[in-house]
Amino acid sequence: MTAHGKKYNAAVALVERDKLYSPAEAVELAKKASYAAFDETVEIHMKMGLNPRSADQQLRGVALLPHGLGKKIRVLVFAQGPAAKTAMDAGADYVGAEDLVKEIEDGWLEFDTAMATPDMMPKVAKLGKILGRRGLMPNPKTGTVVPPENLPRAISEARKGRVEYRLDRTAIIHLAIGKISFETEQLLENFGAVMDAILKAKPSGAKGQYIRSVTLTTTMGPGFKLDLKAVTALAAL
Repeated sequence: MTAHGKKYNAAVALVERDKLYSPAEAVELAKKASYAAFDETVEIHMKMGLNPRSADQQLRGVALLPHGLGKKIRVLVFAQGPAAKTAMDAGADYVGAEDLVKEIEDGWLEFDTAMATPDMMPKVAKLGKILGRRGLMPNPKTGTVVPPENLPRAISEARKGRVEYRLDRTAIIHLAIGKISFETEQLLENFGAVMDAILKAKPSGAKGQYIRSVTLTTTMGPGFKLDLKAVTALAAL
């Protein structure tokens, strides 16, 4: 059994095990419980009432966070010809075609999000095993396979805080909503944007209770179980 330090134990002592917290209460307590020497990420873990093995119960998409994620997002774009110039002019950090594919095959992965123009996807497809397991593979469902004329908007959104959510094999969604240094209201507005996106993306095959539980935590801190009605209400704010 792992032995935790005094600071972690003090943070855990703030959690009432049987209580369901409002999002605002959880954020405030998470701030009090934060003891790390770095700016911790605030995370949401959602247990969904979906079957990951059922084709009509898949859940994947993106949410635009009004206050971003609190870090610089390095954007890579697979594009060639005029589209490559459009991407560079729009501020992408890395732009290329076969050259970038080769670099990634050789182990380079110094970027946070990747997108591609449709004509590049046959070349990018060979990177599926490398990028897929890291959640970096361009995909039409997440808006990262982008027509050249839409690249400026897509790159701008990625920089502002475009977060991807995806149902994993255990029917859980894990995602970040900002940093512990954010104001409480900023974290709640980011959380609301996530909830709005997930509620609107409810799969056609969903049965019974769509969201079963939600926990808010930080990189090093304890988890706070949230009241589902209060969480759902965030989407309407």
